[in-house]
Amino acid sequence: MCVSSNLTFQKRIAASVLGCGKRKVWLDPNEMPQVATAKSRADVRKFIKTGLITKKPEVGTSRERFRAKLLAKRAGRHRGFGKRKGTAEARMPSSLLWMRRQRALRTLLRKYRAADKIDKHMHHELYLKAKGNMFKNKRVLMEYIQKAKAEKARSKHLAEQAQAHRLKNKVARERRAVRVAEKREQVIASMDA
Repeated sequence: MCVSSNLTFQKRIAASVLGCGKRKVWLDPNEMPQVATAKSRADVRKFIKTGLITKKPEVGTSRERFRAKLLAKRAGRHRGFGKRKGTAEARMPSSLLWMRRQRALRTLLRKYRAADKIDKHMHHELYLKAKGNMFKNKRVLMEYIQKAKAEKARSKHLAEQAQAHRLKNKVARERRAVRVAEKREQVIASMDA
């Protein structure tokens, strides 16, 4: 059997043995004369085993272009009016944003209550305020809690001060009343004498 110089016969047999197309068969360019000696399937199998004939890897669709575009999208590219298919509400529903915000705020309130940073009364009050759309994010809610706690501590301190002041005045009044009573008794005693 005649063997052509470009080894088409060996390539065809190898493709049949490997179960692939002829263009997927790789013949070692350094060992061409040896590969050309293959006259049967058995010879081709032997060369496949030794690695002189191999099957080229499958070529898949590269995702490199997609990844590059995804990075660009994350940077804000390819998002203009020409790329939009739905309304703003369809693309990102306001109800979904509302649910996410409420869940975040309520989780924060639960955490604060569990950690005794706020009591149950304050928790209930803030829960209703969050439901009433008073806080646009967690940072605003945290600032409000800090301010409310500071105000509460300040009013408590002022109340304690006022109470102490009243008590002090009461004691002073009582002492004065005792002194006045004693003086009166002395005056009456001196008048009787």
